[in-house]
This record gives sequence, C-alpha cells and structure tokens, in this order.
Amino acid sequence: MLQSLSPRLVFAGLVMLAVTSMAFAMLFLERYLNLAACPLCMTQRVFVVGWGVIAFIAVVHNPSSWGNRVYAALCALSALVGGAVAGRHVWLQYLPPEEVPACGPSLEYMLDTLPFSETLSILLMGDGNCAETLWTFMGLSIPEQTLALFTVAALICLWQTFRPYPQES
Repeated sequence: MLQSLSPRLVFAGLVMLAVTSMAFAMLFLERYLNLAACPLCMTQRVFVVGWGVIAFIAVVHNPSSWGNRVYAALCALSALVGGAVAGRHVWLQYLPPEEVPACGPSLEYMLDTLPFSETLSILLMGDGNCAETLWTFMGLSIPEQTLALFTVAALICLWQTFRPYPQES
C-alpha cells in the first residue's frame, strides 16, 4: 500500500508538515500566546524550513528514483540535525535548576557584537532561556513536540530514501 504512494505526494506531505509546523509556531505560539522563541527554538525552525524547502524543490523538480533518493536523504539530514538540536533542548529542560546555564544576550545583540562563529556556537548550545518550559500540550513541552515532529519527518524521509521505486522493480 505505502509503496504505491508517489514520491511527489510524499514530498508534498513533507512540505505541508513543515508549513503547518511553522504556521503553528509563528501564529499560535508567538502571536496568540506571545511566547518569544529562544535561540534553540530559532535553530530548530531553520531545520524545519530546511526540510520544507528541500521537499518543495523535490515536488517542483519531480526527479527520477535516484533524484528522489537524494532529495529524501537531504530532507532526512535536515530533520536529523534538527532532531539533535531539539534533543539538546529537551535535555536542557530536564536539567536540575542549579545546572542550568546562565541566560545569554538576545540574538540581535549577539549578531551585532560577536563573531558569527561564536554566535552560532551559542545558538547551538542554548542558554538558560532554553531551559524554561513555557507551554505544554498533552504533557509535552514545545521542544518535546518538535523532537517528535523531527522524528516523524526523519522516518518518512528515510523511508523515501530506501524504498523501492516502480522503475527499479
């Protein structure tokens, strides 16, 4: 049954998953709940947008089986790295209060004053702001939900990478 899904339809589903996730983050979490994104949240969003853009290019390009595998592998890479960042975020949230790193400056300040490599390092490592749990749904914090999202996307992408395509049967 799953083998009969066209690769283009799978990539379109990945695009919709990314768009829906970003709309939820920007419209509901930021606009409605007034939650500010921490550095790790912003980093995770980059990887969601990354897999969404790659999947969109795959939909438009509609390549052969080899091209589908390349696009799927690139989407999987984006989802796996994003999942690693989300995993670090979850880890920070479960640290005892005395082990939570100090809060850092805003992203705008870091970009204006620090070298890009140092800003990138701070973004990927997170700070005390990232350890706060500001909102939960069904008992899961935002980073835990995002980790689940990255896991689903990575599994779909890996399946898309390694599944048999009709012309190879």
